[in-house]
Amino acid sequence: MWPDWLRSPSRGHPRSKSFSCSSFKDIQSILTEDSEPESEPRSPRSPSVFHRVRISASVLRSWAHKNPIPSSLRIPNQGIVVYFTSLRVVRRTYEDCRTVRSILRGFRVPIDERDLSMDNKFLDELQGIIGGCNNNNSRSLSLPRVFIGGRYMGGAEEIKRMNETGELLQLISGLQLVGSTFCDFCGGLRFILCEECSGSHKIYTEKYGFRSCTACNVNGLIRCPSCCPVLRRCT
Repeated sequence: MWPDWLRSPSRGHPRSKSFSCSSFKDIQSILTEDSEPESEPRSPRSPSVFHRVRISASVLRSWAHKNPIPSSLRIPNQGIVVYFTSLRVVRRTYEDCRTVRSILRGFRVPIDERDLSMDNKFLDELQGIIGGCNNNNSRSLSLPRVFIGGRYMGGAEEIKRMNETGELLQLISGLQLVGSTFCDFCGGLRFILCEECSGSHKIYTEKYGFRSCTACNVNGLIRCPSCCPVLRRCT
């Protein structure tokens, strides 16, 4: 009745005991069963770098609440000093630093902005200040940190509260006003490339070869001479 080439090759032959199927649907169901994961639990994926940074930031904030920095802490600078970071790795820290700088710049007074991400010396400097009053762990730092008149004021929450109550205006009312807080020379970055090494942090001499430049930091940057002279007189 049917030609030989249309007949099923399974007719007349014994079916395999290990595998048998009558349609493509059966094949699909078998493949689905083989692809099902085993009952053993999967190992959790390692957290991303940003996730680990967020966890570290939350730990530092909780440490700061348990180990508050005393308000009696003082530094030699009698102006406004802000330790902050311009990195956007931790969004909350970046937003806090930007908010504090915006509030202080609104008073149009000289501000010594010390960006820890631009110069490692500021990090060592702040660790030395905080470590002097807290011996538990000098590396547990949260930003920003604000000093006014040589006295420690606090972080973002304290500055926002003082600004709302008018206490911040009273503290800085005696400081000299400036025309603009934006510097055209450095673009508001407070740093420029070192002219001695052209930003390479290396200087070559025939006698000693390549040596580290002593005029700049490890990033090949120096403080802007246009917007920092007033700040240096306070130190």
